[in-house]
Amino acid sequence: MKSQAATAGSNGAGASVKAAENGNRGRRPLRAGVVGVGRMGRHHARVYSQLSETQLVGVVDTNPERAEALAEQYNCKALHSVQQLLDMGVDVVSVAVPTSYHLPMAEPLLKAGVNCLIEKPLAGDAAEAEKIKHAAEATGAILMVGHIERFNPIMRALKKEQEKGMPIVPRFMEVHRVSPMTFRSVDTSVVMDMMIHDLDVVLMLMGGHEPDEVYASGVPVITEHEDICNARLVFRKPEGVCVANVTASRLALKTERVTRITGENAYVKIDYAAKSGTIIRRLANEQQMIDVRNALRQGADLSNMNWHELVNIEELQVDEGEPIVMEIKAFLDAVMSGTKPEVDARAGLANVRTAERIIAAARAERGGKGV
Repeated sequence: MKSQAATAGSNGAGASVKAAENGNRGRRPLRAGVVGVGRMGRHHARVYSQLSETQLVGVVDTNPERAEALAEQYNCKALHSVQQLLDMGVDVVSVAVPTSYHLPMAEPLLKAGVNCLIEKPLAGDAAEAEKIKHAAEATGAILMVGHIERFNPIMRALKKEQEKGMPIVPRFMEVHRVSPMTFRSVDTSVVMDMMIHDLDVVLMLMGGHEPDEVYASGVPVITEHEDICNARLVFRKPEGVCVANVTASRLALKTERVTRITGENAYVKIDYAAKSGTIIRRLANEQQMIDVRNALRQGADLSNMNWHELVNIEELQVDEGEPIVMEIKAFLDAVMSGTKPEVDARAGLANVRTAERIIAAARAERGGKGV
């Protein structure tokens, strides 16, 4: 049987949109597949099997036992090639294989007009990311990159807060993402493995603009690639300069995922692991600050004053939505509406390009030396 998406040719995305609309009318859900059902891919398969908008029809994996076990669990087919998914007429596919295989797995799907959600990063280098982007653009297929921190409950809460209040204009960002060594993704730098999450958030907060200047220091300790890296990113925009100091390590003794944003109009602290966040808004505290400055000018002794009593601290209201579910729903919404996804190919490419610049800067800083 020939793939419905494949027969759509250059109208592949339109065919999937029509199928989605039919699904909304109670006719049939989108036919979904997953390529790579390891640590992340198995969650994609689970969500597709549970959502009313989708029917999981097949999973592809190089490990036949793993594919068979998941296929039996979710009542779908265990396959050994992307072509078999195409032959089943899939509308949407998650690509969750190791990064080095993103291009060979995603390209035939996108060229057939199949909408793809590709796990982060989009590719291992900018050249391959460009090829994936162009493959999607050639057929109009929806392509979304799985930068899951965008769908973390705390990031969703921050987005809602910005939408209802004054947008935060960052001037300085301090980001820490550290954890013990898991011995996964040891074939790549910690920049592509872990820091890429935060690069996506930083670039999003900067309106999608890539940094004007990149400085970095990184050290390979266990692997042949950077296991610890610190990057200083400078953004020069018409409204002012913003500096982001981003640190990633896979050799820490504990896990920490914290972002602090200092802006013109607010200070924000986000703790991803604890799913908590606070905002201190400048306007909400302006009169108190004026009073303190005036008192200091007059020589008042404020050493007994409690700083916390001077600032209005707001706790972000966090929901309990599972990030992978929210991510896939956002992808499906883009497919059904034909609109730009939350993290499109352009954003995915910008993240990879920035990561490459950081790795190059770190290696130049240590004279191009490895271990």
